[in-house]
Amino acid sequence: MTDDLLFRRAVDLAALLRSRELSAVELMEATLARIAAVNPAVNAVVTLLPERAIAGARAADAALARGDQVGPLHGLPIAHKDTMATAGVRTTWGSPIFAEFVPETDALIVEREKAAGAITIGKTNVPEFGAGSHTFNPVFGATRNPYDRGVSSGGSSGGAAVALACGMHPIADGSDLGGSLRNPAGWNNVVGFRPSPGRVPSWPTSAAWFPLTVQGPLARTVEDVALMLSAVAGPDRRAPLSLAEDPAIFAHPLGRDLAGLRVAWSPTLGGLPVDRRVAAVVAAQRAVFEGLSCAVEEAEPDLTDADEVFETLRAWDFELGLGQHLDEHPDLLKQTVVWNIEQGRALSGPDVGRAERLRTLLYERVRSFFERCDALVLPVSQVPPFPIEEEYPTAIEGVPMESYIAWMRSCSRITATGCPAISVPAGFTPEGYPTGLQIVGPPRADRLVLEVAYAFQEATGYWKRRPVLTE
Repeated sequence: MTDDLLFRRAVDLAALLRSRELSAVELMEATLARIAAVNPAVNAVVTLLPERAIAGARAADAALARGDQVGPLHGLPIAHKDTMATAGVRTTWGSPIFAEFVPETDALIVEREKAAGAITIGKTNVPEFGAGSHTFNPVFGATRNPYDRGVSSGGSSGGAAVALACGMHPIADGSDLGGSLRNPAGWNNVVGFRPSPGRVPSWPTSAAWFPLTVQGPLARTVEDVALMLSAVAGPDRRAPLSLAEDPAIFAHPLGRDLAGLRVAWSPTLGGLPVDRRVAAVVAAQRAVFEGLSCAVEEAEPDLTDADEVFETLRAWDFELGLGQHLDEHPDLLKQTVVWNIEQGRALSGPDVGRAERLRTLLYERVRSFFERCDALVLPVSQVPPFPIEEEYPTAIEGVPMESYIAWMRSCSRITATGCPAISVPAGFTPEGYPTGLQIVGPPRADRLVLEVAYAFQEATGYWKRRPVLTE
C-alpha cells in the first residue's frame, strides 16, 4: 500500500491532498520511511530534515483545514539539488570547500517551490560543483543507479533522478548545462526537462546573462514535470533573461492529437558515435511516432560549430564561477574541474567573441530548421550507464573521447541551440539499463515539447517499470 502511494503521479497526490482524502502528514511519514529503507543502498538524499519535514506537513494540513488558498504543489515532499541554495540548510555543491556551508537565502527556484506549497525534506547528491554527468564527490560519495548499483546514476542531477526512481519523493529540481537534467533522467527511467533559457529564472548567479545553464523540473511523468513547471516558471526582476509568459500555460492538460506533426528523426545528431545498445532502443521508438500519425523523416539541423560554442562558453563560465576556488584551494578540486577552469583561463577575448558569433549563426540555422519541422527526436545519452568506478567514458564504439564532457555531445549540442528539450523514458537495454529519448522543440516552444513527450509516454508506458531494491 505504501509503495503504491509513493509511486503515484504527483498530480494525483496533489489532488488527494487538496481534497483531504490524504493528509500531508501521512504522505510525509511514508516518504521518510521509504528514504530510511532504500536510501542507504543508493545514496541519493544526502541531507535529510525529518523533523522539519513533519512540521511542514502538519502546517500544510492545518492550512487546508482552515480553508486557506493553497498552491499547486501543496503538501508534496521535495528534496532540492545540492547546488541549489537553501536558507538554513547545508548546501555543499559536492565540494569539501563548502562541506559545512549554510546559506542565508533560498535560490529563486526553491523560493517558488515553497511558495507553491512543496515541503522541503532535504538535499540530493551531485558531482563536485555539478561538473560531469556522473554523481560522485568527496563529501558524500557516489550515488548508485537503482537498476544496477554497480553503474553510474548520471548527473549532475543524479541524486534527484535516483530519489524519484526509488519513490523517495514525487518531484525534484535540478539544473542543466551539458545535460544535467536530461542524462540522469534517461538513466533512471524518469523525466527531466531542460526548459528554454529564462523559462525558470535563476537567482542568485555569478552570470545573470549566461543562457546555457538553466534550472528545471524532474519527475516520474511528463504531467508531473508540467505541474512543477507551472509553479517555478514566470518572470522575476532579479533574473534579466526571465520570460514573461504566464506559467499557467503549463497547468492545462497536455493531451493533443499528434496527427501530421512533423518529426525530424536523428539517430546520431550529426554523426556522433552512439553505443549500439542505446541506438537499438532508440531506433525502436520511431514506430511509436508513426503510430501516432506523425510525419517522421530522418533529418537534423546543421549543428556545425555547436561543440566549439558550447565548450568555449562553458570554459568561460567555469573560470568566472570557480576560478577563485582554484586560486585559494587548488588541492580541493577534482582534476576535471581544474582542467575546465584552465581551459577558461586560456581563452582570449577574440575566442569568446568568435563563440558568440558562431552561436548566433547556429541559432539562425536551427530556427530555420524548425520552420520545416515541429520536433527533433534523438538519443539523450550516447552510452548506457557505465561502471561507477569510472569517471567518464573514454571511448564510444571505438571512438576516443578527448575530455570528460565530450561523451555528452548529444545533449550539449542541443544546449548550444537554446531550444527546450526533454528526456522521457524510452525502454531498456538487454542488461536492463533505462534509456531516454530526447525530444527537442523550436525556441521557446516548451509546452509543445511537453505535449509530444506526454503523447509518447502514454503510448508506451515505459515509466511504469520500477527498480527492484532490497530494503
